[in-house]
Amino acid sequence: MGGKHDIPDDERALFREAVADVQARAEDRVEPYRRRRPPRPLQHPGEKPEEQLGDLSVEAPEFFEFRRPGIQHRVFQDLQRGMIPPEQSLDLHGMRVMEARKAFARFLEGSVRRGQRCIRVIHGKGRGSRDAQPVLKQKTYQWLLQHPAVLAFVTAPRWDGGTGATYVLLSRKAGRGSV
Repeated sequence: MGGKHDIPDDERALFREAVADVQARAEDRVEPYRRRRPPRPLQHPGEKPEEQLGDLSVEAPEFFEFRRPGIQHRVFQDLQRGMIPPEQSLDLHGMRVMEARKAFARFLEGSVRRGQRCIRVIHGKGRGSRDAQPVLKQKTYQWLLQHPAVLAFVTAPRWDGGTGATYVLLSRKAGRGSV
């Protein structure tokens, strides 16, 4: 049913005559690259920060390297090298996930409220966990990705915890208008 042979020759010739002077158009413009923003959980009115931090199924890398668009390369390098000293630390060792989530949320919100620039979260390397899986390290990675005040985070330098700790760069603007 229906094919190119079903068109009569006179109609085919008429069509070719009508489009004889048509030329292919060369596109010289390329669609601009647009970086997709990562999805963020919605914050519902009246929701507490610790309720906002959900559980994503994001696998954490061994070495953390994350920065939001607009963070200068030099600032990010300074964070990686430990040149921006953490003003406060939170140690999650020995905590269960729910306990760690609440402590993390309180610590992060307090740090933002106080206008702190850099903090350190000690989550451990996970060697003492069942199956040697770094549970708190993965959760810390997920929670940091979700928080809007987190501008960047990296694995701490070896002399300050290495892969068992994370340096977090916070937005100072976020703390001025809240609470």
